[in-house]
Amino acid sequence: VRAGYMATPFVSVLIDTYNHERFIEEALSSVLAQDYPAASREIIVVDDGSTDRTPEILRKFEAHVRILRKSNGGQASAFNHGIAQCKGEIVAFLDGDDWWTPDKLTRVVQTLMANPSLGIVGNGLFIVNRDGSKQNEILREGFRFQANTIEGARLFRRRCSFLGTSRMTIPAHVLRQIGPLPEDMKFQADEYLYTLAAVIGGVEILPEQLTYYRLHDANLFQMTTHNLQKLRFKQESLQLVATHLEQRLKELGISSEVRRAVLEYTQACADQLRLVISGGSSLETFRIEWKLYRLVHPEAPYSHRTFKLLTLFVALLLPPRVFYGLQRKVAQSEFYLRMRKRLLPIPKLEHIQGDKASQP
Repeated sequence: VRAGYMATPFVSVLIDTYNHERFIEEALSSVLAQDYPAASREIIVVDDGSTDRTPEILRKFEAHVRILRKSNGGQASAFNHGIAQCKGEIVAFLDGDDWWTPDKLTRVVQTLMANPSLGIVGNGLFIVNRDGSKQNEILREGFRFQANTIEGARLFRRRCSFLGTSRMTIPAHVLRQIGPLPEDMKFQADEYLYTLAAVIGGVEILPEQLTYYRLHDANLFQMTTHNLQKLRFKQESLQLVATHLEQRLKELGISSEVRRAVLEYTQACADQLRLVISGGSSLETFRIEWKLYRLVHPEAPYSHRTFKLLTLFVALLLPPRVFYGLQRKVAQSEFYLRMRKRLLPIPKLEHIQGDKASQP
C-alpha cells in the first residue's frame, strides 16, 4: 500500500440529482452492485429540491443510502452540501441520470493507491443515445498529465470530456484544497472541480469504459433544438465557470499563459453562444469560429482547413445571428450532410477512439 491511503480506502460516492425519476433507480442500483467492499464505502445522495417522484424512489434505498434533501440551488450548491458530509478519503461523483459498470470503484481506487499524488482520475465511457443505442469513447494516448504547464493545459483541454461528473474521482484532500464552489454556478460546476483538481495534482484517465453517460431530452447542455432560453442558460453557465476559474487559478499562482490555455475553449464557447443569442460584430464571429475550429481540430488536413476558412468568409458578410441561423439550416439539409460525408468528412479526433458498442 502506498503512503497516504489505508489498505482499503473508505470511499464516498456522491450522487447529485434533480428530477431524475426516470433514471435515479438505475444510478443507485449500479453503485450498490459495485464489487468494491460495501463496508468501505458510503453513498450520499443530494436531492436538489426535486419536484417529481425522485424523493419517493429514493426512500426505497434509505437502508443503504444517506439522503440529503435541500431546496433547489443548482449543481455547485449540491456539491458543496454533499462534499461537506463525505467521510471518505476518496470521493467518486455520479449524476443521477448516469450509471457505472460494476468495477468502477475498484479500478479508480487502485489507480489512486498506486499514484497518491494524483488530483483526479477519469475514465472512458459509453454514450447512451436517446434511442437506446450506445457508443463507446476511450482515450488512445496521453493518459497522464497535469494542467499546470502549457503542454499539460493543452492535453487537459482536449481530454476533459473524460473528467465530467460521472467520470471524476477526486481525493478528499484535493477537494479541501479546492475549497467551496461558488454557488452561483447552477450548472457545469463539475468543470470547476475537475479543472482545479487537474491543476493541483494531475490527471490519470483510464482507458476502460466505466461510466454510462445518458443523453436525454432534459439534458441542459445537450440540445437538439434551438431553444433560446436553454442557450442563454448555457452561455451564462459557461461564462460563470470561466470567470470563477480565472480568479481561482490566479489565486493558486498559475501563470497567465497557462490560465489562458486551460480556459480558452470554455471562454470561446461562451463567446460563441453570446453571438448566437445577442449578436455582435461579424469580425468577432469569424475570430471565434476559427479559434474553436483550431482548438478542436489542430491536426485537420490542409484541405479541410481551407474549406473551413472559405465557409467562414460568409461570417464576415453577415450579422452573427443571421450567420448562425443560416448555419443551422444548412446543417439540417440531408443533401449537404451526405455530400460532406462523401467529399470532405469532419476530421476525427485522433486522441479518441469511438465506435458503436454492443448492447450490454
